[in-house]
Amino acid sequence: MSAPSPIGDFLAGQVRRRRGDLWIAAACGAATAAATTLLLGLSGWFLAGAALAGAAGPAAVWAFNYLLPSAGLRGLAIVRTAGRYGERLFSHRAAFQALAALRPALFAGLAAAPPTISLALSSGEAAARLVQDVNVLETEFVRRSAPWAAAAGAGAAGAVIALASPWGVLAFLLGLAAQILAGRRLAARLTADAGRDQLRAAGRLKDGLGAYLAAAPELRSFDLTPRAIEALMAHDTALGRATLKRSDAEAVLNLLQAGLGAATLVAVALLVSAAPLPLAALAVLAALAGTEGVAGLLRAAQQRGAYREAVTRLDAVLVDPGPDETDPPSDAALEIDGRRLEPGARLGLAGPSGCGKTRTLEALVGLRAAPAVRISIAATPLESAPLGWARSLFAYAPQDARLVTGTVAENLRLAAPAADDAALWDALADAQLDARVRRLSHGLATWIGDGGEVLSGGERRRLSLARTYLRDAPWLLLDEPTEGLDPRTEAALVAALDRRLLRTGQGVVIVSHRPAPLALCTTILDVSGRL
Repeated sequence: MSAPSPIGDFLAGQVRRRRGDLWIAAACGAATAAATTLLLGLSGWFLAGAALAGAAGPAAVWAFNYLLPSAGLRGLAIVRTAGRYGERLFSHRAAFQALAALRPALFAGLAAAPPTISLALSSGEAAARLVQDVNVLETEFVRRSAPWAAAAGAGAAGAVIALASPWGVLAFLLGLAAQILAGRRLAARLTADAGRDQLRAAGRLKDGLGAYLAAAPELRSFDLTPRAIEALMAHDTALGRATLKRSDAEAVLNLLQAGLGAATLVAVALLVSAAPLPLAALAVLAALAGTEGVAGLLRAAQQRGAYREAVTRLDAVLVDPGPDETDPPSDAALEIDGRRLEPGARLGLAGPSGCGKTRTLEALVGLRAAPAVRISIAATPLESAPLGWARSLFAYAPQDARLVTGTVAENLRLAAPAADDAALWDALADAQLDARVRRLSHGLATWIGDGGEVLSGGERRRLSLARTYLRDAPWLLLDEPTEGLDPRTEAALVAALDRRLLRTGQGVVIVSHRPAPLALCTTILDVSGRL
């Protein structure tokens, strides 16, 4: 029994939800394949019949009815064109709507996943999975109509060949079966590993590219750019080899299809040779169209390896945390290392680097499984509660807070989507950043670039702090809030924080190596030696 697959279950649900579009796409695909087969067969019959009539003399030419075949050809051409358009339209609409639901679900799953999963995934690898792997699923979704098209094409071809020779139908069906069985078996053997390796190599390349781009200033400063390029080229070479391996496998499969298809045509041609020339031409060309109809099935089989790998990689992202049956904290009182802290209290965590101060804050918001000190919330030990159980009590400003690519207002409203401009300016003022934002070209609507690149390091930190102020939570968790600031700005920021805490009644836990922010705290806890 195979392990349950979250992605497989999700896609099965989307298939049920989009079954109307998928059935229409299948019907259109079947109509297209049947029309193509009949069109090619009728064309052969028409040309052969016209040639024989012309060779027989003027009387035969006058007697030859070309109007009905011409109308049939025109009608089949219209059906083929309309069917192909309908198949593309409805299959892609179903796929796009399904994937429009899948990508947000993947992002939500990644955000809700345990930190060991979500924080371990690099931005490059996450982008590869959310874009590249999802595109593989899209291709598989679109090709769901291929079996119906192949069946319709084969049925139409068989019916036409039967007009010339029943034995020709048998040869045609045996040839199709050989193509499908041999093609699927070889596809599973040749392309499964190649498709998997290609996806993994692309993920490693994007992972490396994202990491090196983030470190571009350091790479230039230390003249390490050539080494980074060399490492990326190694990933690119691996991707090229995987792609070439897959292309070679697909070429072998295409050669197999061509060979078996040619053998099928020869067999059909020999078996219908006793029939009149127009019927023989009709049968051979219909067989040609019918054998081409299974190409979609074989292309889908070639994608199975990449599809399975994409499902496996996305299953690791779409983690279902299960129903949260634990009630949130009944009150906001904290107990840290035996000290009970009511909302409004001010605690400073001191100690040398690496002693566990940041880890304590991360444990409070559910980013760490084990705190550096004993912590209870509402009389519940934190280590026995689910990760993130008490996250709603805290507004966290980490040392290395990330800014999204967008405007100042968009970054601030991550913490309070409904906040008006007055609240944003108030938070910026308390973070000592309002004057700087007012000098920007468009104020709150100013685009700050990738990761806030138009701002200095200290300004990015203060923008993150302002965002933290906007979150409606009884506790602020501030990790090195004044690091990198000059003494004057630091003093103004600390004074503004003091006034804000008095105004809002919030409590605060501050981690800092600097005396100014710790001076706000009524209790200082030294966590040295806790790790």
